[in-house]
Amino acid sequence: MALESFPSRTTKPLAALSFDFGTQSIGVAFGQSISGTARPVCVLKANDGIPDWEQVGSVIAEWSPDVLVIGLPYNLDGTESELLKRAIKFGNRLNGRFHKPCYGMDERLSSRAAIEQVMEESGSMTKKSDIDDIAAQIILENWFSEFKRQVENIR
Repeated sequence: MALESFPSRTTKPLAALSFDFGTQSIGVAFGQSISGTARPVCVLKANDGIPDWEQVGSVIAEWSPDVLVIGLPYNLDGTESELLKRAIKFGNRLNGRFHKPCYGMDERLSSRAAIEQVMEESGSMTKKSDIDDIAAQIILENWFSEFKRQVENIR
């Protein structure tokens, strides 16, 4: 089952958690649609794409989002990747376990943008896990930008 991009016909402000899905780690960010901003929250460890679901539940309980946004890793040419299918499955599992609406956001180049942001801020790159939550932040800010356009079209 594919993930929808946005809630249909809603104009209310939303708080959201986003997830940058990976097989070894999953970045998480939180934000809200009023300002369209997000901030990195944490990086969850994963074992072949499977997180500690109790840890995921704790993060969701702590931040109380209205919706969950999953980064969708399409290939650069727009075709579907194997990781995309797994990210969609992850989003569907989040919805099934935590009963929160899950939406997908094209995340092409979010990791590259996160690396560039870390390099610009610190002047060096430490390890890959340092960018997963920043990538989730970028995914969520992009989603808020598109969500804002959707809301403006409804009005």
